Amino acid sequence: MAGGLSLNEQSASGMGTAYAGRASSALDASTVFGNPAGMSRLTAQASGGFAFIDANIDIKDASGAATGTNKGDMVPFKTIPFGYYVNPLNDDWHFGIGLYAPFGGDADYESTFQGRYKGTTTQIQVVTVQPTLSYRINDRVSVGAGPTISRIDGTLGFNLDTTLLGGGDAEVESSGHDYGVGYNIGVIADVTDNTTVGLTYRSKTDFELRGETKARDLPPAGAGLGLINGDYRGKLDFTAPETAEFSVTHRLTDQWTLHGGAVWTRWDRLDRIVINNSGAVGALEQLNEEVQWRNTWAYAVGAAYQVNPNWVLRAGVALDEAPATNEFRSVRTPYGNRKVVSLGAGWSPTRHLTVDVAYAYLRESEADVNQPTENLRPGYAATYETEAHGVSAQFTYKY
Repeated sequence: MAGGLSLNEQSASGMGTAYAGRASSALDASTVFGNPAGMSRLTAQASGGFAFIDANIDIKDASGAATGTNKGDMVPFKTIPFGYYVNPLNDDWHFGIGLYAPFGGDADYESTFQGRYKGTTTQIQVVTVQPTLSYRINDRVSVGAGPTISRIDGTLGFNLDTTLLGGGDAEVESSGHDYGVGYNIGVIADVTDNTTVGLTYRSKTDFELRGETKARDLPPAGAGLGLINGDYRGKLDFTAPETAEFSVTHRLTDQWTLHGGAVWTRWDRLDRIVINNSGAVGALEQLNEEVQWRNTWAYAVGAAYQVNPNWVLRAGVALDEAPATNEFRSVRTPYGNRKVVSLGAGWSPTRHLTVDVAYAYLRESEADVNQPTENLRPGYAATYETEAHGVSAQFTYKY
């Protein structure tokens, strides 16, 4: 359920309204991610849980210079954990810490996939720790900020077609990891007694992944192409993009609360994937894939209904633009514009414990992939249809 490579699954209470109002509601300790300024509105508490994602992807109208299968459903069932803690230091200062996954992606095609020369494996995982402070300026306005310390792990694979050179399907796979530091800042304010606005900015994070590239099953001596089987030291520069989020929460009545929000993501930082391999020669020396992503907007609206002091019901809808265009969309991220509908509930059996659950259904517009033939990498074209189901559960304990 990633917008590009962005993940939203950092909170079950937030999923219930399709993450509308995430920067302006401060429902629980997950505000460490949603808006660190919101900590000033909380008592001492800890929140943690999981999101479970099941994606179904169909591939149709496939064609290309190579033959093969097009099974689809290449995204495995995923579990995404998250956890947060908030503690008041005094009336004005709060401390918090969060552990969550802001970015990720996973695609693993079958070995006989027709588009295997454009991509076989794509795995990106970013895990972030965020220690945070918030300060209450007055009864209406608070600010918050904290560094984001992240680790990224990535694997990219594809095949080369060397049949005309006396070989067959050669496999190339690059993997690596790195650490990076950014920051998350926010402000939250009551503009009226019933309306709260929030603004959050999450900075870019620069990574320089280092690892190795493995080349296997190349023809003898590369058939004169200078391609040699082996393991090479690889390096990939990647920038996780900055985001800006604005949201509004309005308490319509004692029972009804309305939420709305928008998120801007600067995906145009990802224009190409370049892996430099030390010691390799020929085409393996530098692996280059053009991406040319564009900046995106996501919009969400939602509502919460307080049934009684123990139960709250939530619902929301969201629209999320795809960063990839038809010209450059690839088998690695073959996703279109998406629509999300969500339902959720919160149950507080005691004054200390709250249990939140949520369900979200995602459906994307049809997305066309049309990648041309390159050296030893036959072209591939197809139409992708994607839907996904997400379930999340979260426990919050107030001290």
